[in-house]
Amino acid sequence: MYELQVENMSCGHCVASVTKAVKAIDGAAQVDVDLAGKQVKVASAAPLEAVKAAITDAGYPVTVAR
Repeated sequence: MYELQVENMSCGHCVASVTKAVKAIDGAAQVDVDLAGKQVKVASAAPLEAVKAAITDAGYPVTVAR
């Protein structure tokens, strides 16, 4: 599981966009978005760098990853 700090999320559309970006690289991924905390938890077989790149490419910079 990856725990990411994701900036620029402010609404339900942002949640959907981040979720869609992750699922585009791993359709079986589990994505849990905490909009208020700007945190995204991802359970995925995809490498961390691929997940971060997908979210960043969708317009949401990943600032911290654990």
